[in-house]
Amino acid sequence: MPTPPATTPTVVPTPRIGPEQHRYTLLGPDGPYPSSTSGALGGYRRGRIYGRLNCPSALRAIARGHYARHRVFFADEATARATRYRPCGACLPEKYAAWKASQPARR
Repeated sequence: MPTPPATTPTVVPTPRIGPEQHRYTLLGPDGPYPSSTSGALGGYRRGRIYGRLNCPSALRAIARGHYARHRVFFADEATARATRYRPCGACLPEKYAAWKASQPARR
């Protein structure tokens, strides 16, 4: 039997994502918006909390299989505060204390 001729596989180039294309979705005061840069802060939608991307509390929750579905990202702290999220007490204790002191007393 003759051996079939060797063929070279067809290589299909994958499209590169350029600066004009958006890879990330960030949350702003007017809702989600596309961005070509990643967020600087992460947040938890259900608790309306924001913090560092490497927050130990958030990483533990994600490792347990929770939280990731409700994760949001912010470009900066001003945007997170404008969307009425509060600072995380675990990774931003000073900012959390200042936020807590500014809240009206609960009865």
